[in-house]
Amino acid sequence: MHGTIFTLLKRYVQTQYDHSTWLKLVQAAGLDSGDFSHKEVYPDEQMYALIGQAAEATGIPAGELHEKFGEYLVPDLMYMYQKYVNPDWRTLEMLENTEHKMHDQVRREHPENSPPVLKVERLSENEVMINYVSPRRMGGLAVGIVRGLAVYYDEADRIDVLPTTTEDGERVQIHVRRN
Repeated sequence: MHGTIFTLLKRYVQTQYDHSTWLKLVQAAGLDSGDFSHKEVYPDEQMYALIGQAAEATGIPAGELHEKFGEYLVPDLMYMYQKYVNPDWRTLEMLENTEHKMHDQVRREHPENSPPVLKVERLSENEVMINYVSPRRMGGLAVGIVRGLAVYYDEADRIDVLPTTTEDGERVQIHVRRN
């Protein structure tokens, strides 16, 4: 997994809790260091270990933590990918274009990265179905990012996000509807 995600996880833990909590998670996860470079790629197992330890420490299920972290990521992701985002898009349009505008670009520029494959089908003017496919099994993160996009676009009160399959599967279906 890309070091940027680890760096943002560190910041998330530090802002939601504190720096000592981050250090405790790193130690409990059996990692040598809690410092990650945004230029490196790290084993997915390190992310699983950190989230697992956070779940154990907080009593919050890992899937729910993935969602909360996904929501938190959105402003940074939008900043990082702003050159690919049409300013006229809203939540559903952003979801429709993520795979071809952002993920494809990441795969071209950084072949060592492997963002999930998102197959997004427009069901109606106000509805999309996302098919998330990734061996990482981090569908909760995707659900959180969808919710975070709704907040980012000031549509949180109008967007319903419903995972229709288990969020820890390799294939997750997420139904998104604007009211």
